[in-house]
Amino acid sequence: MKKLIIEVGSTCTKVDEVNDSEIKRIKDVTIEFKRNFSKLKQLDGNDVKKLINLVKEEQKQYKDIFVCGTSIFRALEEQMKEKFLTEFKVETGLDFNIISQEEENKYTVEGATRNVKGKVAVFIGGGGSTEIAIYDNGIKEMCNTKMGVIDVMEQYPDLGENLATTAVKTVKEWVKPKLKVPTPKADILILAGGGHMKFAKNSGITYEKNTLFEDSQEPIMMDINTRKLDTERYYKEISLDEIRNRVNDPEWWYATRAMCAMVLEVAESLDVKYIIPTDISMVYGLANK
Repeated sequence: MKKLIIEVGSTCTKVDEVNDSEIKRIKDVTIEFKRNFSKLKQLDGNDVKKLINLVKEEQKQYKDIFVCGTSIFRALEEQMKEKFLTEFKVETGLDFNIISQEEENKYTVEGATRNVKGKVAVFIGGGGSTEIAIYDNGIKEMCNTKMGVIDVMEQYPDLGENLATTAVKTVKEWVKPKLKVPTPKADILILAGGGHMKFAKNSGITYEKNTLFEDSQEPIMMDINTRKLDTERYYKEISLDEIRNRVNDPEWWYATRAMCAMVLEVAESLDVKYIIPTDISMVYGLANK
């Protein structure tokens, strides 16, 4: 029987269809909960309405729907949280499940490492939080930081312009003391949490076939030196306006340069040799819950 899982992040909402063991991404929708919360100090009513309308639209096709939220909803004050949960329940008839940090990490790492043998690092980056795990036949160390790409964008808003004026080095230096990174090193860094394959397809950054392990959800990779060079190009040469004009979700690209700098800083801190993007999110763990 088909089931729908809607994972509501600080910026990106992912909609996945689960049919037995098969998982299919239906859509990604940009709802900027974190960015607007930072301005208003409360959830934006338009963002809530956009989410409710999205759920109602999916209810026309699916009877079994599980909706969950991550860091921005965990951070809400109790009164604000109850108001949102009540409104969501009244409007949709569904519960909104706030997933703990520990569950989010566990489910996402399980999905990203399902075909991995040996030690890898897993990066889970979002709008309001960043998680980095060392996996070696199980999670050996996990670091959580209450900082995401929207925090970087608030510091360096020019990263969302056509070309950036702030240097990659400057962003990395700002990020470095704030990010908690595991002590063990790893040769491979898997980028999980969603959106990384979309970025790979449309950004103009160079990737090659993943020859390290076989997984249909993790088909490509790049070496660290290529990532360094291409991140510089993405800041100074690759036009965000050109990308936004040809994709169907231009708002999503707003914080991609911030994500690039964070990924590069983590990769260098862990002495990574290869980076593997994937759209795997915690849906792979939730589907088997």
